Amino acid sequence: MKIEQIYTGCLAEAAYYIESKGEAAIIDPLRETKPYVDKADRNGANIKYILETHFHADFVSGHLDLANKTGATIVFGPTAAPAYDVHVATDGEELKLGDVTIKVLHTPGHTMESTTYLLIDEKGKEHCIFTGDTLFIGDVGRPDLVQKLKAEVTQEILAGHLYDSLRTKIMPLADEVIVYPGHGAGSACGKNMCKETTDTLGHQKATNYALRADMTKEEFIKAVTDGLVEPPQYFPFNVLLNLKGGMESIDDIIKRGKNPLSAREFEAIWESMDALVLDTRKTQEFTTEHIPGSIFIGIDDSFAPWVGTLITDLKQPILFVADEGREEEVILRLARVGYDHTIGFLNGGIPAWKQAGYETEVIKEISADDFATLYQMDNVHTHLLDARRKSEYESEHLLGAENFPLDFINQNMAQLDRHKKYFIHCAGGYRSVIMCSILKSRGFDHLVNIRGGYKALSQTGLAKTKFVEPKTML
Repeated sequence: MKIEQIYTGCLAEAAYYIESKGEAAIIDPLRETKPYVDKADRNGANIKYILETHFHADFVSGHLDLANKTGATIVFGPTAAPAYDVHVATDGEELKLGDVTIKVLHTPGHTMESTTYLLIDEKGKEHCIFTGDTLFIGDVGRPDLVQKLKAEVTQEILAGHLYDSLRTKIMPLADEVIVYPGHGAGSACGKNMCKETTDTLGHQKATNYALRADMTKEEFIKAVTDGLVEPPQYFPFNVLLNLKGGMESIDDIIKRGKNPLSAREFEAIWESMDALVLDTRKTQEFTTEHIPGSIFIGIDDSFAPWVGTLITDLKQPILFVADEGREEEVILRLARVGYDHTIGFLNGGIPAWKQAGYETEVIKEISADDFATLYQMDNVHTHLLDARRKSEYESEHLLGAENFPLDFINQNMAQLDRHKKYFIHCAGGYRSVIMCSILKSRGFDHLVNIRGGYKALSQTGLAKTKFVEPKTML
């Protein structure tokens, strides 16, 4: 028996490869199919099952593409009703994989079809559970996502189901059973996950707040629904893609997007197709020089989640600028969250753009030390925007700073004045550059990014405060 966790840091997502006696199963595959097919081929195994724990919101699953390439059976848990052929398993059904058995445990709560897969080894011992978004390490799945599609399925209703699922299906299992969740820290599918991506069930029973033995259902519902923030806007769209199917093959998406364009071709397509120009280079490269009107979301940080949060139209044609050799990576990571309409990249990058006679722009920047001097002399903090999330701002912020979270920039941009000068910071400098690029593309010309963000500012001796009175744009 072989079990491998395939973890993708950008999405904080865990897929799984299980193999026994030449037969393999993949749990919750991402959009790309090659890693799973190649792994099975190297091991001389055939992929028999593709097991989905639920209809994912934070990424587009690769289950249909993978099934087409391998002939594997797609399995969902009870109540799932996708618009394509799958095997909808019954609660307690057992699937044979070589010498091991995978038992279906219906665990509604995160969604109604949410399912946990219990692996029973060759000796008949319950070895591990693949919990999807039902149980995380240190947390449980948020119960509010279904409301975006079905208003009558409230978060309180789902939280009640989750309480019952945990206590009737998962907590009765032996303490030595290993927990393999669908996500780790950084995912928006839970509130407060640990950085660890596996644990024993016994340790989770002892440490996970949601598994407290004497917790009432009412206490549980309050605990898991308290403090939930608005999920990223692309989540409902990804659910529908995973539910309805019909997605284009990832191979075709890569082929279309991996289209090298000269600067003149790039500019012509940009105008004719009303495309969005996405710059994925490093932060400092963008601030130093970029195409006027382009948006920065760097590939080296939480790229896909920020794309999904900030680009509101999944069908938006996208042209992009990337470091040489990383073009396919950009296309793939966009497609993972449903942005399939990449139509080409700038061949030769910014140097080629300039050689063709086109202009570039800069993002004005200031060091934390220089800002500290201005802050104390010129009272510029009245126009200081903190781009971090509300929870970060409430933990600690500079006196006079206004919280203007990047997450909600599209909704709240009208609150800003194009004639004012704004100094902008985040935690380390990534989100503030994204914010500057978006605002600049919308006609805000008086922007200054603070290099190093709050981490650098906190070392300058500027006055800080804990959250007392709300002064936030939400």
